[in-house]
Amino acid sequence: MAVAAGGFATSFASSAQSNSDLRQSPAFRSQLQTFYKPLNNRRASALHQRLCVRCESVSQKNSIDKEELKRSSVMALEQLKASAIDRYTKEKSSIIVIGLNVHTAPVDVREKLAIPEAQWPQAISELCALNHIEEAAVLGTCNRMEIYVVALSQHRGVKEVTEWMSKISGVPVSELCQHRFMLYNKDATRHLFEVASGLDSIVLGEGQILAQVKQVKKLGQGVAGFNKKIGGLFEHAIITGKRVRTETNISSGSVSVSSAAVELALMKLPESSYATVRVLVIGAGKMGKLVIKHLAAKGCKEMVVVNRTEEKVAVIREELKDIQIIYKPISEMMACAVEADVIFTSTASEAPLFLKEHIQTLPMDTEMGKRLFVDISVPRNVGPCVSDLETAEVYNVDDLKDVVAANKEDRLRKAMEARAIISEELQHFEAWKDSLEAVPTIKKLRAYLERIRSSELDKCLSKMGDITDKQKKAIYDLSMGMMKKFLHGPMQHLRCDGRSDCQKPEDMLEIMHAVNRMFDLETEIILDAVRTKMERTKK
Repeated sequence: MAVAAGGFATSFASSAQSNSDLRQSPAFRSQLQTFYKPLNNRRASALHQRLCVRCESVSQKNSIDKEELKRSSVMALEQLKASAIDRYTKEKSSIIVIGLNVHTAPVDVREKLAIPEAQWPQAISELCALNHIEEAAVLGTCNRMEIYVVALSQHRGVKEVTEWMSKISGVPVSELCQHRFMLYNKDATRHLFEVASGLDSIVLGEGQILAQVKQVKKLGQGVAGFNKKIGGLFEHAIITGKRVRTETNISSGSVSVSSAAVELALMKLPESSYATVRVLVIGAGKMGKLVIKHLAAKGCKEMVVVNRTEEKVAVIREELKDIQIIYKPISEMMACAVEADVIFTSTASEAPLFLKEHIQTLPMDTEMGKRLFVDISVPRNVGPCVSDLETAEVYNVDDLKDVVAANKEDRLRKAMEARAIISEELQHFEAWKDSLEAVPTIKKLRAYLERIRSSELDKCLSKMGDITDKQKKAIYDLSMGMMKKFLHGPMQHLRCDGRSDCQKPEDMLEIMHAVNRMFDLETEIILDAVRTKMERTKK
């Protein structure tokens, strides 16, 4: 290489010298004078100026071309960064909740999106089959239909889930967008914690919602797509709900939806008493059972219960031995409705049990003047057209808002106490969630340093020529020892194995993010998630 460089320098010098000799020769001068012809000094000066301007123009043009080339290269690099391959590295995976509830959508929209519990695992699988969804869970009650997901991209995740909701319900995306709500990350977590604590319910502190959140976790276990982050989210929500109820006693003085339904009907009765009222309960499931218990607590001593089978009614009858509970099969529902003053409906039927034409044909055999229907089912068991009749008065879950009126100050005080607990548990969850990132960070850091060690070892060995196996092992051991020493500090601060000197979560996260930035590990971690998603999609 030195010889080549020397030869190039000698050749360049020789060429320069020969050109200098040529310019000094009389023949060259003669040819130059003949070409340009004699010029006076002024014309020569003007020509010299024009030549200088031309040279400067060429120089500026070359400079502009270089700048344009540089700018175009930068633009090409930016386009590459914005390409589909790199789009995931711009944002971390997010926890998102997309849903409709009693505060944002009327019951006629919500009932179209209702997903039975038995179909929740299938819904999770369908959601996780979407391109940008890693994990998912479905929380459906009479007051809400909420989809919780871990998405690789916020915008694309929301779009895919909204389109999926439209597909399963038949509700156009434009209509869903009018009623849906969306929350991200901490806001989504806080929302679920408030739901589990009963703060987002019509009746503050209702106990049934916590059982429904527990059911989400129970049904999700073992389902592909109900993984660590979503599972941990619901686990922390259950812990929060329990703490709120224990430490604030928020459930005292508050009622469930079933209790609110019983209280609403009581408010509409002429004498505000169930002592002489004929009561019919249709459905003996969870909600129906609670209605029956609350009726008994409010002084109802006799009622008719219509259900598909008698087993559940027999169990309730055994629990409430002082109450006369008469079982009737579903085939006798209309006959029972004729003799009822108040009818509670709480079945999982997807089609209405009572329509306008049904009620019109029923004889009016009640002293109240109107039959009172309290429908706490979603989808509704009583068609909305029934309320058009003068002989019927219909209330659904949306009307239960009227029940919540007493002890406002006490409820607000308890809610404030509950939110303080929720904020505390939110910090615990965020620290736990972020600590999950330490595992891929440790793996990626180790792999990153291992690549450097292996590459440098190969370079070193290739330069050393023939050496003994013993010498090779010594060099290999040296490289491994150095890597372990380099890793020791970061590993000690990233790991938390229950030691007393373990880093605080916030300190550990700061160190982890610093390591990710220094070694550009976040991009690799995100791309790993993308690869995992692609592999799952292929399967």
